[in-house]
Amino acid sequence: MNQLKKISPWAWIPTVYFAEGIPYFIVNNISVLMLAKMGVPNGQMALFTSLLYLPWMIKPFWSPFVDIIKTKRWWIIAMQVIMSVAFVLLTLTVPIPSVEQIVSGTTPISIFTITLILFVITAFASATNDIASDGFYMLALTTKDQAAFVGIRSTFYRLSSIFGQGVLVYIAGYLESHGLESFGIEAGNIPLSWRMTLGFTALIFTLVTLYHAFIMPRPANDRPNISQDSKGGASAIFKEFANSFATFFKKKGLWLAIAFMLLYRLPEAFLIKMCTPFLVASRESGGLGLSTENVGIVYGTIGVFFLTVGGILGGIFASKVGLKKSLWIMAACMTLPCLTFCYLAECQPENLVYISIAVAIEQFGYGFGFTAYMLYMMYFSEGPFTTSHYAICTAFMAMSMMLPGMVAGFIQEALGYSMFFWMVIICCIATLIVTYFADRKIDPTYGLK
Repeated sequence: MNQLKKISPWAWIPTVYFAEGIPYFIVNNISVLMLAKMGVPNGQMALFTSLLYLPWMIKPFWSPFVDIIKTKRWWIIAMQVIMSVAFVLLTLTVPIPSVEQIVSGTTPISIFTITLILFVITAFASATNDIASDGFYMLALTTKDQAAFVGIRSTFYRLSSIFGQGVLVYIAGYLESHGLESFGIEAGNIPLSWRMTLGFTALIFTLVTLYHAFIMPRPANDRPNISQDSKGGASAIFKEFANSFATFFKKKGLWLAIAFMLLYRLPEAFLIKMCTPFLVASRESGGLGLSTENVGIVYGTIGVFFLTVGGILGGIFASKVGLKKSLWIMAACMTLPCLTFCYLAECQPENLVYISIAVAIEQFGYGFGFTAYMLYMMYFSEGPFTTSHYAICTAFMAMSMMLPGMVAGFIQEALGYSMFFWMVIICCIATLIVTYFADRKIDPTYGLK
């Protein structure tokens, strides 16, 4: 406890959760835009980038190892070192397709094999870092401080989203549009602009990792659980782990809960994989033809801001009226704003203000509606194994984004952008159906203060 007093939580909580978000958004969001700008067809791009969700989907399966091997602090530093190295290697190995391939949109995904392998390594390290960071947060802080800093950790995670999807994308767009003579980058060189952006990311992330290696506290209770009982510690943890899975799949209303977790976000799962390619696609191909810089502003900054505001207001609203009374309103907010992308695809406005308003409406609706999804997972997880059951729910949450995303690009290529977004609207029916059945089973008092 003496060391805890010497190192203020303000010294490490903001950077730990900022660092937690950066690799997630690079792997799951920036990879989509980067490959799209490199001319990879949407079908292949969406399939392979959606598979990168897999580590977050299966992380409950290896979370016990983070408990029984080494300390949480060790895991955080080790995973951040791995991610720093991966970012450096990404900077050095991102391929440079020909201008003709980029313009024609025929760049084969096969030339990005090393890039995708490094993204997979980053994804597994990031998912493990998530487990360790959340565990360390609870070990290093008193219950009072945990409550006091929960808003701080959430804020810096959101800032990492703006940094990843806004600042980094803007930097890539600026280098693409204007070049950087001192580094030998000419305007219009898309591959080198992304290499430089990843290099900047590697530098920032490495500095943060070094900072954590010296600043993060070493709480006395942060120790491997196996050491507490060398004879039965590991076996006891695995037995508890197996028991938590067994009890999860015996919970009442399981199949309805799984259906809700997989289908409530179905429209957004399709939409989110194709929205940035749509924004940068040429107007001749049905897109909006925005520059990468403008995507960083419109989607990565304005969109993320309204997504955050929607989430905050959704939480406030749900705490006032409860999950049951807010569910239908939030389901409507999750589905109806998808119409804004139908408008964008049909009208193809050139005014950046109109595009920004449409994206802001859609992202606000998603942020507001997603609150019900999170509350439902908490509601279904209640019981003796709340933490473990919630972790399993997050696996279904990742699956709900991964599976639709894998086929979204192929569907878009077959239908075109306009028809694809109308197909997304049809998928809203699935959201409404699972909402109807889930609503009938929810305790009216759940979520009320």
